[in-house]
Amino acid sequence: MTNRRPCPPAPGPLEGYATQFDPLLASVAQRRGFRNYLQGLLLPRDRNKTLTGLAGAEPITGAQHREVQRLQWFLSESAWDHEVVNDRRVRLLCEDLGTAPNDRGVLVLDDTGDRKDGTATAHVARQYLGSVGKVDNGIVAVTSLWADERVYWPVHVALHAGVAAARRRAGSGVPDQAAAGRGAGAGGSRGQHRVPGGGGRLLLWRQSRLHQRARS
Repeated sequence: MTNRRPCPPAPGPLEGYATQFDPLLASVAQRRGFRNYLQGLLLPRDRNKTLTGLAGAEPITGAQHREVQRLQWFLSESAWDHEVVNDRRVRLLCEDLGTAPNDRGVLVLDDTGDRKDGTATAHVARQYLGSVGKVDNGIVAVTSLWADERVYWPVHVALHAGVAAARRRAGSGVPDQAAAGRGAGAGGSRGQHRVPGGGGRLLLWRQSRLHQRARS
């Protein structure tokens, strides 16, 4: 087996965190992209939700900047398993005494819908969209968040779609990330919203109403 090529290190203690994901990223370009992405998220920038902002480039004129293109490739074209990477992230949070779940915290589930025209985009269906307050054509994402009196951190996000969209994907070969649906609770979406070893309660936030139940 050949040794892996070294990757330019991330600044300071961020490198120690990033190295724990190196076994999940096959190439030096992926490992470098991962470090650049983490650094862009953590730096005090105004636009860290855009590629140019993450790379520290100008919004329009910097779109073709080398660092922007590297991030574009890493996030949208490079082949790495985001589920496995996220599982490692959650596991590290659960193993750290400062962020580990406990019986005094809660797991919050929420769904967010955005309207979308047409049916060509994956996971588009007629379903209730909270952003418009009615049933319409769009995409719904189910998110989960762990929170206690000390910290809060995201657990997972999964896309939900109605029966019609699921049938269209079944015929086209597009996988359904959340076949279990929004009503599946903490064990839905193939268990993606579970917190390993977590106690506490489960909170379902839906249309400005808070529902609480004990977690099993």
